[in-house]
Amino acid sequence: MTERVELLSPAGNLEKLRFAVDYGADAVYCAPERFGMRAAAGNFTPEALAEGADYAHRRGAKLYVTLNTMPRDSELALLPSCVAALRDAGADAFIVADAGVAEAVRSVYPQAVLHLSTQASVVNAAACRFWYRQGFRRIVLARELTLEEIYFIRRNTPAELELEVFVHGAMCVAYSGRCLLSSYYTSRSANEGRCTQPCRWKYRVAEEKRPEDILRAEQDEGGSYLFSSRDLCMIDHIPEMVEAGIDSFKIEGRMKTALYVATVARTYRIAIDDYLESPEKYQSKMEWY
Repeated sequence: MTERVELLSPAGNLEKLRFAVDYGADAVYCAPERFGMRAAAGNFTPEALAEGADYAHRRGAKLYVTLNTMPRDSELALLPSCVAALRDAGADAFIVADAGVAEAVRSVYPQAVLHLSTQASVVNAAACRFWYRQGFRRIVLARELTLEEIYFIRRNTPAELELEVFVHGAMCVAYSGRCLLSSYYTSRSANEGRCTQPCRWKYRVAEEKRPEDILRAEQDEGGSYLFSSRDLCMIDHIPEMVEAGIDSFKIEGRMKTALYVATVARTYRIAIDDYLESPEKYQSKMEWY
């Protein structure tokens, strides 16, 4: 029907990378010990990343490295040596959000393939075209976009520019993940990869003049999570996503278990392949959930 759609899976460490590849991911994304937005994940030393890249490449999969924090000048001084190690380890692309990081990557590795992180908050075709002119080959679109908006972007951007979209996992309530709650409450910045996820804490709301009248918005029997959206699950919408022209379906979850990574990758692999083989064969199945 159409060419294969990339299934992109998280890899918080080497074990999870292997499970993702073995269970159907076409590519994995991971981070070095610095500069990734999930500082609490296992993450990768240069040696482990080289081993992971070799494991993926031998099985026809790609490895993308996330350098998507917003580093201060003091941190940027450490980036060139990090990029050189990632280049030598065999990274296929670099996912970046900050223009200074992109420039640092290019200064060390001019041939680097750059993907623009969702942290850059790209929500329109004009921005996609701008970043394409700056040499980016893929845009990870903002998570606020509707399928209709993605469809419009695809038809108003160069065919060579790849579009990547999150299809499963946690959804940060902040604008494309740029959040200050964690920094405010715990002095651990989400934009530096150290989010404590205060949006998932339980809150009670009181009106200023009636502090004793506590309001509680029930989301489910487990409690209320006023600042965090429900986790994303787009497996019922694979036909629409393929027809929208999305090149890569991204699963969130570098902090999740190896079992989670394997299960979600395998389930989406089956669903995607069923649809690409025949739209008639594809149908929502309870076992997917």
